[in-house]
Amino acid sequence: MDAKIRLYVEHPLGDGQSVPLDRAQAHYLFGVMRQSVGGHVLLFNGRDGEWRAEVVEAGKRGGMLACIEQTKPLQMPPDLWLCFAPIKKARTDFIVEKAAEMGAARIVPVQTEFTNSGRIQRDRLQAHAVEAAEQCGGTFVPEVADLVRFDRLLQNWDAGRQIMFCDEALAASRPSSLVAGAVGPWAIFIGPEGGFSERERAKLKALDVSVAVSLGPRILRADTAAVAAMTVWQQTYGDWS
Repeated sequence: MDAKIRLYVEHPLGDGQSVPLDRAQAHYLFGVMRQSVGGHVLLFNGRDGEWRAEVVEAGKRGGMLACIEQTKPLQMPPDLWLCFAPIKKARTDFIVEKAAEMGAARIVPVQTEFTNSGRIQRDRLQAHAVEAAEQCGGTFVPEVADLVRFDRLLQNWDAGRQIMFCDEALAASRPSSLVAGAVGPWAIFIGPEGGFSERERAKLKALDVSVAVSLGPRILRADTAAVAAMTVWQQTYGDWS
């Protein structure tokens, strides 16, 4: 029997494994999606791949599923971080959702000098990442980190992680190209509305692991830039190539 509903769970998954549902999951499956005993659901937890499971108990406050067979192995994304300055609420949600869909391994909100949002709701953003993974067929959910100051993030930067610095100051120049073959851990840095400050741009450009790139002749909105940058990186180094 085909299963069209995908659900992220915290519980271990395996052959014959029972998976309890909390109240919110039960409401979604049985109240919203109208599933009942005998129905089939696809489960993943970010560790054990995707499993087809059968509903064995259904109630308003909980339920129980039983794993039947693995339908996908765990598919890890490339070791890519998306580091971005939070913007307006809905557009920050969009960035997190698209980063999860497009294969980021970690999503890092960064407080820059021109960031116009001084705090985030990390749990809400993590929930958006989970929903995006459920919708796109992924078996891994990227972690959304706590908001971190730009200086603190770069202070102890791992010299083995290269940086794709999307520099809006290069918008008038020809689009930059990444060097094919430079594989390994990477991070993409996207600035806020108004871009990085001159001091921040200087810090990024001074790092040996940083590569400044142009995303074309027009200055992109931060949410558009995140999608464009991940597309460029994935086609060069990632699992799209």
